[in-house]
Amino acid sequence: MYLFKLITRNALRHKLRTLLTVFGLLIAVLAYGLLHTVVDAWYAGAAAASNARLVTRNAISLVFPLPLSYENRIRGVEGVTMVARSNWFGGVYREPKNFFAQFAVSDNYLDLYPEFILPAQQRNDYERDRKGCLIGRQLASQFGFKIGDVIPIKGTIYPGTWEFVVRGILDGRDESTITRQLIFHWEYLNETVRKTPGRKADQVGVYVLGIANPDEAAAISRNVDNVFRNSLAETLTETEQAFQLGFVAMSNQIIAAIRLVSYVVIVIIMAVMANAMAMSARERTVEYATLKALGFGPGFLALLMFGESVTICAVGGGLGILATPPAASLFKQATAGVFPVFHVSRETMLLQAACALVVGITAAIIPALQAARVRIVEGLRAIG
Repeated sequence: MYLFKLITRNALRHKLRTLLTVFGLLIAVLAYGLLHTVVDAWYAGAAAASNARLVTRNAISLVFPLPLSYENRIRGVEGVTMVARSNWFGGVYREPKNFFAQFAVSDNYLDLYPEFILPAQQRNDYERDRKGCLIGRQLASQFGFKIGDVIPIKGTIYPGTWEFVVRGILDGRDESTITRQLIFHWEYLNETVRKTPGRKADQVGVYVLGIANPDEAAAISRNVDNVFRNSLAETLTETEQAFQLGFVAMSNQIIAAIRLVSYVVIVIIMAVMANAMAMSARERTVEYATLKALGFGPGFLALLMFGESVTICAVGGGLGILATPPAASLFKQATAGVFPVFHVSRETMLLQAACALVVGITAAIIPALQAARVRIVEGLRAIG
């Protein structure tokens, strides 16, 4: 108890310096937490992907579609329980900044995605309406869409202005489920394309496969691809998570830069903290010499330095951790739904705490050694 009081009094001796150091730690830990959460949000889609779903696409590129005739052949592969169609639509709602995903899907698509919650009546209404669409809850909240609204989408891949009627709102099973997309009938898209001169109908962007045993995902993927080997449109089948990670890999350099910046922030605050502790050690040279003359050993003096440093970092880091969730919420609102899932994870908070602890210990190493090595005579000479 006496040691703790002594450490606390030392930390509060220069209140302004301590306050500024704590504030710097708060900002650094907060920034580290937000940057780490951005990286987590980048991987949110892949993290939420199911291992019971496979995606089959053109082996050359996603730009090239697959024939509709592949569906029955894929369904005949052992281990495949269901096959759904999905085409990226790529339209624009009013203006380019209002970007969100739009997919033309077959009616059995939702059967493969139990994480989407949709009332039975809304699904029935959607299936009856050729121009009907379903939108995610996050999208509905962002733009204020409600059931019965007509949403005009200007096509980019498929020219023209397409109007979709909202027939249902998809809720997520939990907060990790991304519900920022619009889905509509693949048949409606295909029928319209068939009527458009110069465009080829009966083309599918990707096939989403349901499988009976996730442990056999690799074997089933190979079997599917073997069916179409040496065909005009060879396939590449992979797990949904691998498919999603393929998109994330396109921005690896951005993610690496964000990680680097987060570490640089910690290194900078570590230097600031080390400087503050070094100043503190120099100012107390006489006190340390006096304590040694009274019989206190080098270990006790080093413990004082480490205790003061860790205490300051604990306060600053703790405040930074507490400020991260509300700051993340404000950031999500400010970015207008760029990150559908932007949640501060428990792992991020633990990493913030670990960084604060490392800064506290590292910043005190040299000042603690200096305090422990103070010679009594030389220390007392430092008066005045």
